[in-house]
This record gives sequence, C-alpha cells and structure tokens, in this order.
Amino acid sequence: MGERPVKAAILVIGDEILSGRTQDVNIGQIAQFLSPLGITLGEARLVSDVHDDIVAALNALRARWDYVFTTGGIGPTHDDITADAVAAAFGRAIDVRADAREILERWYENSGTELTPARLRMARIPDGAQLIDNPVTGAPGFQIGNVFVLAGVPKIARGMLEDIAHRLEGGAVTQSLSIRLEGVREGDIAEILGQAAADFPSVSIGSYPWFQERAGGELSRGVAVVLRSADGEALASAEQTLKAALAAQS
Repeated sequence: MGERPVKAAILVIGDEILSGRTQDVNIGQIAQFLSPLGITLGEARLVSDVHDDIVAALNALRARWDYVFTTGGIGPTHDDITADAVAAAFGRAIDVRADAREILERWYENSGTELTPARLRMARIPDGAQLIDNPVTGAPGFQIGNVFVLAGVPKIARGMLEDIAHRLEGGAVTQSLSIRLEGVREGDIAEILGQAAADFPSVSIGSYPWFQERAGGELSRGVAVVLRSADGEALASAEQTLKAALAAQS
C-alpha cells in the first residue's frame, strides 16, 4: 500500500439497527480502534438482513476501500445470513468447518452446554477464510480477502478486533495476548488494570466480560483481558505484572 493513506469501510448489517430498536456503537469503536494504526474510516453503510443487499454492498465496499469490516448477522438464528452473503460475494462455498466446530465444541463442553444444530451454524465458514478469535463467547468471526466479519454485539466485536490489528498493513500493533479470568467482574479488577495501563503506556489493555451458559441454565461469568503492543518486551512485562497483581488479589 506504500505511502498512500490506508482507509477502511464498515458495513453494519441488521434490521434491528435500521428499525431503531438497537443503537449502533460499532462504527465509533472500530474507527477509534483503527486510528492509532494509521487507518482512517472512509465510509459506513447500514443494510438490512437481505442476502442480495449484503452481497451488493460488500462488493462495492471491498472494491473501493483497503479494508472492510462487517458487523452483525453471524449468530445462531435463521436471520443470521451474513456468512452466506459474504461467501456469495466472493464466490466461495460455505459449510461447517472442522476448526471452527472444534472451537465451539470446546467452548460449550467447558460450560456443560449442548452444542445444538442452531449453535453449530456459527461454525459455518466460507472456504479459504481465516478465523478471527472471539475471547468473549467463543464463536469465531472470519477474514476473507480484505473483509473482516465480526459479531454485532459491541463487546464481542471489540474483543474480536484484538485478533485483527496485526493483520493490517501500516498498523503499529504486531503482537497481542489474552488473560482469561473466571468468576470476576470488570469492577473487581478495574484498579489493577488502570495501574497497569499507567505503568505500561506502550501497551493497550482492554477488558471484555464473558458469559457462559451451563447445564440447567446457570450462567458462569468472567473477564478476558487482552493486551497488545508493538513492543514485545513491554508486552511480556505487562503480562507478568498483571498476572502477579491479579494473583495477589484473588
């Protein structure tokens, strides 16, 4: 991409956004995430859950911009059609993929919850796509070409971005790691995270609550702490310091 500006677009997918039932925050948080990487947002579109509309919008955006981020429509219900539309836009086949299925099996096994056919829909990935890690609910997003397909729930979308920064040309962030904590809330560790952010200014520290449904409907919860930095030494030091502080508090 040389010295020219690197620009991205966002395609927000979902009838709930267009109807006003849900307020979109993904445009803002993705733009804020990209800015420190030297990538600016050039366009944002909203489309309904209509297959042909998604395909047309995606093809227009991916031809014009360096990167495209989609949000919404990759859940377990019948109207979650984004993955199929993305596959169609690229002319790729789509089906349940072994690596995505393994992630879901492990996630639901850990929570004692059945992996139903509906939930297995979230393992349908277009041929040739690269998975995007989801530290919040397990179900992966995916990248195909210059398109990154994310969940619509803002906390989940934000968590997925941590597995994207190192894939973007011109971005300074090259490394990331996560610390998964169980049985804690963000408020329990806010002071520790704040101190770590002050001690390691070159390391970005994000926290993302997660929930897992267990057998009988019981919920377990925790926080995924994600660290990212271009400075590997600072990243390792921040991880070590954080783990020590969290262990001392527990």
